[in-house]
Amino acid sequence: MAEDQPLDILGFARLVIDALETAQIDYALSGALAVAAWAEARSTQDVDLVINLPTEHIQRFSDELARRQILIPPDLMLDLLLETRGDVPLVGYHLHWSHKAELYPLRPGDELRASALVRRRLVDLGPPMGQVTVHAPEDLILYKLRFFSLSQQQNHTRDIVAILYAQKGKLDEAYLTGWVRRLGLEAIWRYMLLQIQKER
Repeated sequence: MAEDQPLDILGFARLVIDALETAQIDYALSGALAVAAWAEARSTQDVDLVINLPTEHIQRFSDELARRQILIPPDLMLDLLLETRGDVPLVGYHLHWSHKAELYPLRPGDELRASALVRRRLVDLGPPMGQVTVHAPEDLILYKLRFFSLSQQQNHTRDIVAILYAQKGKLDEAYLTGWVRRLGLEAIWRYMLLQIQKER
C-alpha cells in the first residue's frame, strides 16, 4: 500500500493477519475487532491477536511483517517469547500510520490460551478483513473478565455484556463457568450477569 493512501484499522488488521497466514502461524483475533464478530462493533486503534509462534518461524514472520511496513525485529520476538515474568505482548506499529498490533504469544503452561486457540472459529467479517480465525465468544468473555479484574476498565464490561446479550442461549455455559472457577473470577462473573439483567 502506498504511503499516501489512507490505512484504516481494518486494513491494518488484514496486513497483520496476511503476515501471520503467509508465515503459517496459528492465530486468533481478539479484542474489539473480535467482539464485532459476536456482538457489536466499537471503535479501536489497536489490533489484538493471540498467536502460537514457534521459534523456527520467528525470522519468517518478522520478514513478512516488514514487507507490510510493520517492524518487530526477530531478536525482540525471541526475547519476549522467553519472558516468563508476565503476559507481555509483541507490539508492532505501522511505519506510516498510528495503528498498533499487540500479539500475545502462547507460552508453556498457559492452558487457557492453548484451549482458546483450539476453539477459535473461522468467521467472515466482510471486506477488507474477509475470513479470519477469531476467539470463540466464551474465550473472549473469559479474557475480558481477566482484563477487567486487572484494570476495572468499563470497556470490558460493555464488551462482555454485549456478547452475553447477542449470544444468549448459544454459549457453552459449562465451559464458561468451569473456567471462571479455575481463574477465580466468580465475583466478577456474577457482576457481569447482573449487568445484563439490568439491560433487559
